[in-house]
Amino acid sequence: MADMSGGRPSVFPTLLYADAKAAIRQLTEAFGFTELAAYEGEDGSVVHAELAQGNGVVMLGSKGHGGVFDSAMKDAGTTAVYVAVTDVDAHHRRAVEHGAEILMPPTDQDYGSRDYMARDLEGNVWSFGTYAPEIHG
Repeated sequence: MADMSGGRPSVFPTLLYADAKAAIRQLTEAFGFTELAAYEGEDGSVVHAELAQGNGVVMLGSKGHGGVFDSAMKDAGTTAVYVAVTDVDAHHRRAVEHGAEILMPPTDQDYGSRDYMARDLEGNVWSFGTYAPEIHG
């Protein structure tokens, strides 16, 4: 079992992209992620990358570079990820300024969150909002 001390997240959405380098650019520039690591294969594909947002991390790589995960994801559906952010409206403005496709503008939800939804360059749906579930042991 992984050591979760020190505030390490325990859930890591993992995505594969036809153009992982473009995905990294969009996620960092439009959605405010910070690149923690990116490893390229000999062919220039992204074998593994880690991007942080708040206390969460998304892992991603290039489609078609081989391996068990790439094979398993070959026929998988699109992905949706929820990311908690402090200021939804400022985050949304940044995404719009960088040309992100917005599916739903910032909206107050019945469950107390304020969210917006966007689609990345390869069809994955990203929701950004103030809802952050608490995990009780």
